[in-house]
Amino acid sequence: MKKLFSHIPIIDMAATGKAVAKIDGQVIFVENAIPGDVVDISVYKRKKNFMEGKAVQYHERSKALVDPTCNYFGMCGGCKWQNIEYQEQLKYKEKQVVENLTRIGKVNISDIQPIVPSPDKYKYRNKLEFTFSNKRWLTWDEIEQGNEKFQNGVGFHMPGQFDKVLDIGECHLQADPSNAIRNFVREYAFKNDYTFYDIRRHNGLLRNLIIRNTTTGDLMVILQVAENDEEKIQNILKAIVEEFPEITSCFYIVNEKMNDSFGDLEPIHFSGKLYITEVMKKPEGDGSVSFRIGPKSFFQTNSNQAQTLYKISYDFAQIKKDELVYDLYTGTGTIANYIAASAKRVIGIEYVEASVEDARENAKLNNYDNLEFFSGDMKDLLTQQFFSIHGKPDVVITDPPRAGMHEDVCKRLLEAEPSRIVYVSCNPATQARDIEWLSSKYKVSNVQPVDMFPHTPHVENVVLLTRIV
Repeated sequence: MKKLFSHIPIIDMAATGKAVAKIDGQVIFVENAIPGDVVDISVYKRKKNFMEGKAVQYHERSKALVDPTCNYFGMCGGCKWQNIEYQEQLKYKEKQVVENLTRIGKVNISDIQPIVPSPDKYKYRNKLEFTFSNKRWLTWDEIEQGNEKFQNGVGFHMPGQFDKVLDIGECHLQADPSNAIRNFVREYAFKNDYTFYDIRRHNGLLRNLIIRNTTTGDLMVILQVAENDEEKIQNILKAIVEEFPEITSCFYIVNEKMNDSFGDLEPIHFSGKLYITEVMKKPEGDGSVSFRIGPKSFFQTNSNQAQTLYKISYDFAQIKKDELVYDLYTGTGTIANYIAASAKRVIGIEYVEASVEDARENAKLNNYDNLEFFSGDMKDLLTQQFFSIHGKPDVVITDPPRAGMHEDVCKRLLEAEPSRIVYVSCNPATQARDIEWLSSKYKVSNVQPVDMFPHTPHVENVVLLTRIV
């Protein structure tokens, strides 16, 4: 049975994106509220140490409340903080970093740098992925008006609904012509009786649409289909590239698996180039660094802020011309290529072989001959034998996935004893855990949060660790 609590002040935001209230010392995570609100809360879940609920009535509204830009706010799973004034968003992201480093990492932070805001609040993403569904999410208005028979849609998964997709007309996260391409594909499919994917039965032709762009104006479209109907695939792709001649590169992928991942599948080239190109200014001096991005390449999703993130990492690293640098979790070698001109040699290590191939191509593209890349599981590859063959690093830059570094990797770093470790993280909690593991030989010398994803609770953080002498 649901419990209703009345006139409860909202006091904080959690890293999950939900608001926080307290009743008799117990935490309640609250949907549909922001700090400064005073609300009635309907609790729908009780645990030993916390409760979860939803704001059902507002008695006072926060001074930080703003009107959301997107028509789908509150339904779509993204941009959960779009109704919070941006400076307040930054405050809670910075607070998230401080709390994790002090509570988990046991770091005494006295001089954390103010978080770097994103210059673009909207249209900052260089990659969006849209899902086709033959059972889209229906609003009550649509059901009451008898529109429930039109169930094909393309957009984003509803929060907590793996089989329901919210049909999107306009998304504000990616620059034009992203919306126009998605809407054209939907209309073409309607007019030509293309089937949309049924995630429960695993049938239907159209499965997924990925749109990537770069600051140089390049544009890539990747269509993922669940059935190998060559004629229909060719027809729709031909229609797309004719309608949008600015498309630089076009691929399709036949995916008959039970999930949307295609890392193990071969993208089929339809038209244009085999890649798109992103460019960053070099951290020192004139010139730029270029990166080729293929259909399976990883690249930071906010291109402009990626430049900021890498420049902070470079400044923290203070690389000298005679130093060996290890770039762990190098991906497609973006950081390795970015810093290459400042180091004697850079070794990049990455789990995904396809990414390592991209990294090597990027080194050739930028005419760097002091870069080496290796693929394999980090904890298995980074050994004393590897150090004896390739040399121990003077500097380490590490940018692991959300799970952070394996404890064995931290142990190898303690054995290698580089002078400086620059730790770039998209998850301050696992970053703090790893810093605690490294604390026997390293101290935190600088901390710089960076906002890569406005209107979300996500935050990037760069930490400089220096060896204790």
